[in-house]
Amino acid sequence: MSPEAASPQAAILQFLESLQSPARILVAISGGSDSTGLLLLLDEAVKAAPHLKISLCAATVDHGLRSGSADEAQQVAALCVSLGIPHIIAVWQGEKPKTGIMAAAREARYDLLAESAERLGANLIVTGHTLDDQRETLQMRGMRTEQLSSGIADAVLFDRRLWILRPLLFSSRADIRAFLKDQGVSWIDDPSNEDVKYERVRVRRQLSADRATETDIRAAWEARLGVSSSAAEWLGRHFRLHGGLLGQVSVDGLRQPRAVLDYALGRLTAVFGGQPFVPGRAQMERLLSFVTGGEPGRMTVGRVVFDCRRDGLYLARESRGIVPMILRPGEAGVWDGRFHVCNGSAVNARIEALAGLSSLIPVLVTGIQPPRVGAVNDSTKQDESSAPKDLGALASCDEHRNEGGEGRGLPKAAWKRAVASAPAFSVDGHPLSPESVGSIHLAPYFAPFDRFLTRFDFIFADRLSAVFAMAPYAGLPFRSIDGKTI
Repeated sequence: MSPEAASPQAAILQFLESLQSPARILVAISGGSDSTGLLLLLDEAVKAAPHLKISLCAATVDHGLRSGSADEAQQVAALCVSLGIPHIIAVWQGEKPKTGIMAAAREARYDLLAESAERLGANLIVTGHTLDDQRETLQMRGMRTEQLSSGIADAVLFDRRLWILRPLLFSSRADIRAFLKDQGVSWIDDPSNEDVKYERVRVRRQLSADRATETDIRAAWEARLGVSSSAAEWLGRHFRLHGGLLGQVSVDGLRQPRAVLDYALGRLTAVFGGQPFVPGRAQMERLLSFVTGGEPGRMTVGRVVFDCRRDGLYLARESRGIVPMILRPGEAGVWDGRFHVCNGSAVNARIEALAGLSSLIPVLVTGIQPPRVGAVNDSTKQDESSAPKDLGALASCDEHRNEGGEGRGLPKAAWKRAVASAPAFSVDGHPLSPESVGSIHLAPYFAPFDRFLTRFDFIFADRLSAVFAMAPYAGLPFRSIDGKTI
């Protein structure tokens, strides 16, 4: 996993030696040169080093978007049989979207790879991304922002449970193809790799080789990891969570280095707003100027209301634009990008913001000890048994905040705003029964992290998980990175 890897063979050896063992690796192989090279390089290295206690399996995702894709998947299957490597062909079933097909295919691909890993008993996935992919990504991001990009991450946690690793990220495609030619192994050329309607193909054709890329990326990685670590410390010192709904930043927290504030507030905006990405540069500049200006007031950015007061900054999801969701019995889904909901009841449960349910109050919520989430740095220290279990009553009861309840000591408007964005359940226009409510599991969901979490953001995200009293993310599957023990 080091930018200094001299060759694909050296990169693979370093990768295997860095892994915690025993390990079972699922190789994502499409049949193209990069993934085919990855499979053969790993197979060669694993067989030469049985003491590492590492085994291989493989999966090919057939997206069904080209007429010859099924035949290509069978060719890959035959290669795996010849190598004695267990292999699965995973087919993307169902109707394909008419727009955003590439993004949808990516989501489906990783879902299918994760399912394949589970079937084959693998505890991590590797993909064949190369230095060429890295350069293309940097070029595309450079066209959109002047900020230094950290490019493609070498390690990404998928769905909080499975690490996806990229051991050839600093090896060239030319070197990988030279290895395959020496082995007498052919590969499949995907015609979409020559289709100029895709931005990456256009960039690939115009991209000039830049040998400084490796150095720039290493510097960007170290900077990103550094700010993530500093932001995680900032969370512990300057951020408090109230009821799982209202965030509070201390006055001193707003005086910290701008780079740390930029990183932390950008990601908190995405989490509280239920968005997978942080706000754009122009929005962040406006937000940072506002929160560090020292003047009281309110601003909305990324679906989050920022309320500056003398005692600090309060942030909560704005109550507008929250779309209801209906889950049938046994179904699960992510509501408003902020909560994962699993309906274990026997009825169709409707989830919507409490603000729109005045006619149904009281409406019960459950699953994460509402209205209190039980965060480790939550300002409330009361007994769980004394916490109100009825957010509807809480929303309409002003005196609650002055009698030892969750809103005690908090600005009334900020607390009510946060409570208005809370999830509430009903069925056919009526509150759910206590039995049904007790069968619905509700947990916080971090939109920028819980689907795809890069190694660069892991430190911050894991600390945030503790703030919300959630289980930690699955740890990195390495015993060392770049030769350094972790």
